[in-house]
Amino acid sequence: MATFPRSVAPDSVPLRPLRIDQVEDLQKLQKAAQKITSILDLDQLIDNIVNDVARSFGCVEAGVYLHDEEHAEMVLAGVHGCSVNHKGYRLKIGKEGMVGYVASTGQMRYAPDVRKDDYYIGCENSTLSEVAIPLHVGESLVGVFTASHHELDAFPRQQLRILQALCDHVAVAVHNARRFQSERAERDVMSRDAHEARLMQQALLPKSSPFIPGFVISGLSVPASAVGGDWYDFIAFPDGRWGLVLADVSGKGTAAALLMSATRGMLRSLAEACRGPGEVLTKLNALLVEDFPAGKFVTLVYAVLDPVTRIVTFANAGHLHPLFIDNNGAQFLDTERGVPLGLSCGDYSETTVALSPGSRLVFYSDGITEAVDADEQEYGLERLAEHAVTAGASAVSIVDDVRAFANGSGVRDDATVVFVGVKQ
Repeated sequence: MATFPRSVAPDSVPLRPLRIDQVEDLQKLQKAAQKITSILDLDQLIDNIVNDVARSFGCVEAGVYLHDEEHAEMVLAGVHGCSVNHKGYRLKIGKEGMVGYVASTGQMRYAPDVRKDDYYIGCENSTLSEVAIPLHVGESLVGVFTASHHELDAFPRQQLRILQALCDHVAVAVHNARRFQSERAERDVMSRDAHEARLMQQALLPKSSPFIPGFVISGLSVPASAVGGDWYDFIAFPDGRWGLVLADVSGKGTAAALLMSATRGMLRSLAEACRGPGEVLTKLNALLVEDFPAGKFVTLVYAVLDPVTRIVTFANAGHLHPLFIDNNGAQFLDTERGVPLGLSCGDYSETTVALSPGSRLVFYSDGITEAVDADEQEYGLERLAEHAVTAGASAVSIVDDVRAFANGSGVRDDATVVFVGVKQ
């Protein structure tokens, strides 16, 4: 790093009597500090510093350079009164200009006569004196503030101290604005990523419900956030049967969505190669136990519907019990064996249900039954059964009923339903 001659410190500037205009400078300092510390937009902040402050203190020129740590340079972020150097102009730290000196030493540099300063880089011909003041937050260099004047020795000691005090506020304001800008940019990126993830996740859901004569089948999944861990699926088999899936991956957000996507792909592949739901889940679980991160799991119900015989056979991997409604009333169907996928090895038993005209079979996630109203009362299984038995019930109507129930509180978890109805 280059060696610089000793800078002119404020204590070496001849002390002059405090004038009325300097008292006014103190008042300007207080006003300027209050204003700049309230600005979080970096461009607006820099513009305010170099324009309003320059006018307030009668400077011909004013500029703010920000520290580019990666390139060891100072970058001009805003300037007032200079027609030569523009925004983006760069100076090497320790090598170029008064700004480079101040950035490398951390000390203010004042040139009462810029014509005699070896490190002054000229801008306007009318400039005769200039001061460069470091902007520090703690030990970190934020930038350098410069102010110039068309008079020789235009910055008396008291005004230099006022400008130094102002620069303490400027440094904090710039630091906060840059941090806010960085965090906002990160939030924008995350928001865009979440939006794209949601589009991709929505693309994995069925585009339409199966058209099966004699049946009314529908599905709907509403994530609580941009992306979710619930999903449902309809799988058409060559022999006319249909696979019905509803699953809930542990956790929320992008991580859950990634696990959901992986599980969906594996299940579809196994469903085509295996015959029964129990066999499919047994093999799927073996794969997920091997691949899933510790503590992650999937609850899932997988059913196969034969429209000809009206028989549904399903296996349940730790998911909520399906709701079945027929002439005998409503009941929640259990299975003998079925732990959540991805936790431990094991096999899965099957349960068979014979559908009759007018019967309904409903698969649902906990975002349905655990939705709460303003009094923290859950929607619950009873309300689900009461709605599912009504004429015209469907996956959409169930989700709408849950939303109406939770109005004001909101649905806090992903809400997913697959509804199978048999026509009379």
